[in-house]
Amino acid sequence: MRRYGKDADEDDIRNRPSPKGSRPRTRIRPKHEDADEAMILTVDRGRLTCLVEAGTKREREVVAMKSRELGRKGVVVGDIVNVVGDLSGEPDTLARIVRVEERSSVLRRTADDDDPYERIVVANAHQLAIVTALADPEPRPRLIDRCLVAAYDAGMEPLLVLTKSDLAPAAPLLETYAPLGISYVVTRRDELETTGAEAVREHLRGRSTVFIGHSGVGKTTLVNALVPLHQRSTGVVNAVTGRGRHTTVSALALRLPPPPGVKPGSKKALDPGWVIDTPGFRSFGLSHIDPSRVIHAFPDLEPGTVDCPRACSHDEPDCALDAWVEDGHAEQARLYSLRRLLSSRESSEGD
Repeated sequence: MRRYGKDADEDDIRNRPSPKGSRPRTRIRPKHEDADEAMILTVDRGRLTCLVEAGTKREREVVAMKSRELGRKGVVVGDIVNVVGDLSGEPDTLARIVRVEERSSVLRRTADDDDPYERIVVANAHQLAIVTALADPEPRPRLIDRCLVAAYDAGMEPLLVLTKSDLAPAAPLLETYAPLGISYVVTRRDELETTGAEAVREHLRGRSTVFIGHSGVGKTTLVNALVPLHQRSTGVVNAVTGRGRHTTVSALALRLPPPPGVKPGSKKALDPGWVIDTPGFRSFGLSHIDPSRVIHAFPDLEPGTVDCPRACSHDEPDCALDAWVEDGHAEQARLYSLRRLLSSRESSEGD
């Protein structure tokens, strides 16, 4: 080991050369003022497909990855982001996502009720379409309740889509949700390619709608009928277990085709609405839900909570909502529905 004396000068000391092209680290991040806006269509193993210049004749899909300055910030389908780099959309090109814009809505779920890890499913959607089969497999009202709670918590409008009405009547299930005033569509398997798909499409125009449902209810079959140019694989229900097989493995945003008679290239043709297909699930955890946010979906009941005790669950002896309903300010069925939804957070997801 070489030692230097007191009289050594800088010429006697050999400094380790720095790697070629290296720069000192800095906390200052580039502003990327020239970044382009894009919408995330799908996420696949760290690669994100974005739509650049959406709604114009020059729109194109670009593959991108997160930049370092985003850190651990997640990017999900529906996010509006800013991208830089190669935005040509040519094969084997890669852009960088440098910013994620503020989200107008966030649909969240946890895998199970005891799972502390919250997962963001989709961002910036307007509507949540809950797809449920009337038979094969049988409806699971408790699971529907949980999806409704998630929609209300996210500030999204729910839409109930009932499939396979040729196997069982829709009236009994619709009666359960009538007090909530939820929009609904009932479809048959033999009409799905024609009038059934069009009936659903009418609820989707000009909006971004997330389709969710447990496996085997016909969700992906419906999405294929709505957007026939993007066929996704479908499965069948197991005759023994009554459960379906997961066929959609990643969320994907698909633009609806323009309505009949709309001129190609017009604004209505470029933005007729979006369908976001999501993987099927067998559980929908709600451990992340704050009950105080669910009451916002019940404007007729919300004023009655003013006199509730602090941190009231709205399902306890001192809840002021009972007196509010008894005084005729709201219907008893509405209070029952609210409490049924809130109770779904604490109970199992059985039928």
